[in-house]
Amino acid sequence: EITDDDITWVISKACQKPKDYGYSAEFWYPMSFRKFINSIAETEGHPRMATVAETTLRKILSNARIKPFQVSYYCERRDPEFDAKMHDVLVIYKQIEMQFDKDGKLIPFEKDAVHTLSYDEKPGIQAIATTGEDRPPIPNTDKRNGYQRDYEYVRLGTLSLLAAIDLLSGEAIPLVSETHKSSDFVTFLKKLDEKYPKGDMIRIILDNHSAHTSKETQEYLNTVSGRFEFVFTPKHGSWLNMIEGFFSKMTKQMLGGIRVESKKELEDRIYRYFDEINKEPVPYKWTYKMDTIDLSQEDIDSIVYEVVNEKAASAENKNKKAPKTISRKRKSIQN
Repeated sequence: EITDDDITWVISKACQKPKDYGYSAEFWYPMSFRKFINSIAETEGHPRMATVAETTLRKILSNARIKPFQVSYYCERRDPEFDAKMHDVLVIYKQIEMQFDKDGKLIPFEKDAVHTLSYDEKPGIQAIATTGEDRPPIPNTDKRNGYQRDYEYVRLGTLSLLAAIDLLSGEAIPLVSETHKSSDFVTFLKKLDEKYPKGDMIRIILDNHSAHTSKETQEYLNTVSGRFEFVFTPKHGSWLNMIEGFFSKMTKQMLGGIRVESKKELEDRIYRYFDEINKEPVPYKWTYKMDTIDLSQEDIDSIVYEVVNEKAASAENKNKKAPKTISRKRKSIQN
């Protein structure tokens, strides 16, 4: 009784959102979709579908390989210079790779030491308190094999984590703050300036967050000219920044399900986690597309930036340009 025309009509409706028909929902679900189809079938010339069952609609959609109640996510490359910027980051990772011998041991700097760090922020870390004690597992019983926790909880606020990993030593460097503004980023840069020997270059791989290119940040960089270099990842290219893997591991190992009695306790435990990690630091190594990089064909000066905000640059740096979408030709340099 159900014609091919009926089936095509159902499929076309499944490929449109409920909100297109004045409903509040974002996506169709089996029951809501069945009610919708039943309500408009006769008006739109498909009277048989006015009494169609939910199971029949499921079969129609299944045969068409459509699941209008499911969502998967994608990341679109909106940066026109994505490939070029990705290449720039890979060049820096290749330089890091060359700092280790065949046995994986770090080769000491002969001169002009450059400390390369992968940096990012992890904002909105929630400090959550329980309303009752967690109940521990009971051995040798089927009643309770894991911890039990009261459903109720109390939100105490959030903290932001600013962190970097030294790609040569593997050391993780944290700063816990109430916010992640320009002032917090400058505080982190000052922390790095105090940590590394004077005269060494500090090269940071990071994204183009406004705090990283703000006037306040630039004004600080102008006071320590020649100390910092930034390498920016492309938009929607956070996966190129190795600290993202560190944050993922931290969430699984320490932040997942954490409960505290105060924000201060959360801060202390975050710092404690970094202390534990740094007892046996392991350098992070990048492998993706490393065989495509030839350092003899790269112009490192076109990749790194000392001045990140042209408007805030000091008088002596006024002719230097802030990083922006550009087309450039690579030139050979001497190793």
